[in-house]
Amino acid sequence: MQQLKPEQLVVAVSSRALFDLEAEHSIFEQEGIEAYRDYQIQHAQTPLAPGVAFPFIRRLLSLNEYFPKEEPPFRVIVLSRNSPESGQRFFYSCKHYKLPIRGGAFTSGQPTFPYMKAYGASLFLSANSQSVLEATQLGYPAGLVLPTQVKDDESDHGLRIAFDFDGVVIDDDSEKQFKKAGLEGFQEYESSLVNSPHNAGPLTELFKKLAYFQQLDMEKRGHNDPYYEPVIRISIVTARGAPSEERLITTLKSWGMNAAELFLMDGMPKKYVLEQLRPHIFFDDQIQHLQSTADAVPSVLIPFGITKESSISALINQYESL
Repeated sequence: MQQLKPEQLVVAVSSRALFDLEAEHSIFEQEGIEAYRDYQIQHAQTPLAPGVAFPFIRRLLSLNEYFPKEEPPFRVIVLSRNSPESGQRFFYSCKHYKLPIRGGAFTSGQPTFPYMKAYGASLFLSANSQSVLEATQLGYPAGLVLPTQVKDDESDHGLRIAFDFDGVVIDDDSEKQFKKAGLEGFQEYESSLVNSPHNAGPLTELFKKLAYFQQLDMEKRGHNDPYYEPVIRISIVTARGAPSEERLITTLKSWGMNAAELFLMDGMPKKYVLEQLRPHIFFDDQIQHLQSTADAVPSVLIPFGITKESSISALINQYESL
């Protein structure tokens, strides 16, 4: 991963994750690449409708207003399998929605994720399950956006992001213990390591960078303001219950993170908490959790560790168009 300053965060997004290109993708699937390219060129000045990642990306870029620097701290780049010609519609749509996305790669059908390192991206969001699986197999932090009917509310300001914990923010070591020894063995394992922070997971870098800006915003605007509304709210929504939260908190403290909102579901469904939180994006590594949350909030599968193969297989079976 390219070394960036702590105050810089780069997110890579595919054109089909940011915008709704399902109709166009059907043309590609049914009529081929030439028909798809011709259609995109003919509609180059027709703005695309917002896609699953749009609410998150729009607000992420808007954070530059709160953290003005000579070089914007938040940057989004496109990694697209489109050709440069058909990519014109992507940039026209960005201009239409006032999204300052100017960089990226159009590979004319070749894999895109290898260029994450070149751009220093902490996350790659895609609507292509194969691209995401290949990226994660090589250790890249990638997520698959799931179909949703959730619409972006332009009057809703600020950025709310929700993370599952195991297999997303941290590695899957504890999940392996749960699979091996059940809930009791898992609790004993976590209690024995209560003072030992967890190892990093696929989205640790993204989580830490967002936490850095959350803390910066709190120090800058919320220090003496009792009515302070944070521009970034980070939530952890985990299947864990007490006492396993103790090691979770140990981990957050070791990262200097003390402002996250924590929801311990203790095995209960996450959907209902997420409906109240209304995050603009939610990351989880298990498809069985996301099958219900995708109807309520924009949801992203992070295929990682012991859940990776089963999650992708289940997803492909359920969403054959991905």
